[in-house]
Amino acid sequence: MAITDIAAFAHLTEDDIESFGHELDRIRSDIEQSLGQRDADYIHRVIAFQRGLETASRLMLLCGGRYRGVRIAGTAALAASKIIEMMEAGHNISHGQWDWMNDPEIHSTGWEWDFAGPSAHWKRAHNHIHHTYTNVYGMDEDLGFVVLRMTRDEPWRPIHLIQPITSLVVAAGFEVAIAIHDLAVERRHQNIPRSQWRSKPNLEVARKFASQAGKDLLFYPALSGRDFKRTLVANASALLLRNVWSFLVIMCGHFPDGAEKFTVAQLDNETRGEWYLRQLLGSANFRAGPGLALLTGNLCYQIEHHLFPDLPSNRYPEVAERVRALCEKYDLPYTTGSLPAQFWLSYRTIWKLALPDRFLSRTSDDATETRSERKFLTISAHGSSRSTWQPTDPVTGARRGLRTALAAAATQGVPDTATGNGFRRWITSFTGKRVQQ
Repeated sequence: MAITDIAAFAHLTEDDIESFGHELDRIRSDIEQSLGQRDADYIHRVIAFQRGLETASRLMLLCGGRYRGVRIAGTAALAASKIIEMMEAGHNISHGQWDWMNDPEIHSTGWEWDFAGPSAHWKRAHNHIHHTYTNVYGMDEDLGFVVLRMTRDEPWRPIHLIQPITSLVVAAGFEVAIAIHDLAVERRHQNIPRSQWRSKPNLEVARKFASQAGKDLLFYPALSGRDFKRTLVANASALLLRNVWSFLVIMCGHFPDGAEKFTVAQLDNETRGEWYLRQLLGSANFRAGPGLALLTGNLCYQIEHHLFPDLPSNRYPEVAERVRALCEKYDLPYTTGSLPAQFWLSYRTIWKLALPDRFLSRTSDDATETRSERKFLTISAHGSSRSTWQPTDPVTGARRGLRTALAAAATQGVPDTATGNGFRRWITSFTGKRVQQ
């Protein structure tokens, strides 16, 4: 199974984890105390730029849509404006990152984003559930968006065979998929049966769908007169580009190798330090410059976002430097890579876990996308398991945490799980005694 004991998996003591949590609290406190005009100026610039870009794109499609080059440029600009509005403005404002400004125009309680689902539904499903139970199997419904099998802890079903195709459908209609997902969470929260079609959550989604579709697929195309079809195609293309991009960014932050999964058992008596540690180990970053960071809503810093979801996104680069330093201090991995590499690792998992477990060579204790503390146990010839890990280097006295443990497991040249058949075969050949199942 996935991680049940994060301290054992991370190779840290309780004191280490408590100290780790205190240092992250200090980072939060430092950022909160330093918030000021430059941060307010940043979000105002982002909103002004996004709205200017959208206006320019609409004018290009309205006045020059009959010309292919202008139409392509207008479509690209509209897609970019929608991406920025959804990710850097809507997503982050709805997290309360700018509530400290007390600006009613830029506040989590009043901002309604340019997306298919109501912001209120998303805030409950995302802010209150996903960010509390990040990557906890059975609790975090964002773990595979319900329809994708992204951990070997989830039992395989025949429907998973088509998940490489299902994932493409989810990507193309990402805003609709998120709206339906959030609606289901909202109905469960209010104990409303699915059959109650005229329920308040259903009507809220219907009104938002009608508003969004009417704006992008009817009103603006109609303004183009004889170019109605061209503008309709351009707007639909911009929506498709925004959906696919959003899906790609979310996949890269949650599902590359190294973004760990956890069991409900990990939540038992979870401390603040362990919560921080789970956010760190359950997330992944990708490298991005300022332009790409803007287009991702600074979710290229997904680790920092999961640690501090309500801190302004423009501060994530400086937070990242301090978080990386903490990872060095506590010998913890800081999972990052290029955007293409992280997406490839995520999509590889979709293809791998489409198959039944009998076709997979690893287990949910030692697979690249799903690991647990049992990965590091040593099985004796008598069948008992134990850990021989030393928390400090016997020569230098330096802390030896998860990063060193993973490197050691990778270079030992033997399967590194106590439950895999490959490990049992190796023990049998080495000792001449069979390890008990």
